[in-house]
Amino acid sequence: MNKKIITVIAIAMVSLVNAQAYKGKGDIKGQVGLNTQSHGNGISTSVDIGLGENMSYGFVASYLLSVDEAAGVKPKFQDRADFKARFNANLGNVFGLDKSMDIYPGLDLGTRNFGAHVGFRYFFTDGFGLFGEAGAPIAKYDTNTQGFERYNNQFVVTIGASFNL
Repeated sequence: MNKKIITVIAIAMVSLVNAQAYKGKGDIKGQVGLNTQSHGNGISTSVDIGLGENMSYGFVASYLLSVDEAAGVKPKFQDRADFKARFNANLGNVFGLDKSMDIYPGLDLGTRNFGAHVGFRYFFTDGFGLFGEAGAPIAKYDTNTQGFERYNNQFVVTIGASFNL
């Protein structure tokens, strides 16, 4: 590659890392992403609101767009949708990460289970970044989940865009 092109790319990347992934109390992050789980893929939206230097709470809504049918029966809206309240420990500064990055493990209470999640955010600019998140149930409300009850009640991975609101 040409040295001038490499220099321009390096300068552009350094200038973009002026963002902060978590600012503390009063910080509000919105996220939109693709979630994937066994037998279904969908969309997820979330908002996280800063409570303090390393704590935030938020809400998640997800909906499975593409799902497997069971015995020719299509799942209903309530089988595809899930809503959760959550609490995060924002640990980017605890681990000494650059201010544009944040790691946030947390707990969530949803319409289907009590669960845990861990996520990572990286902001390219002050208003835009990417995130990745993995979550799993700790305690399901119904211990014998069958058919559509498994949707949004299992290990899930979400990736997408994060925004400062």
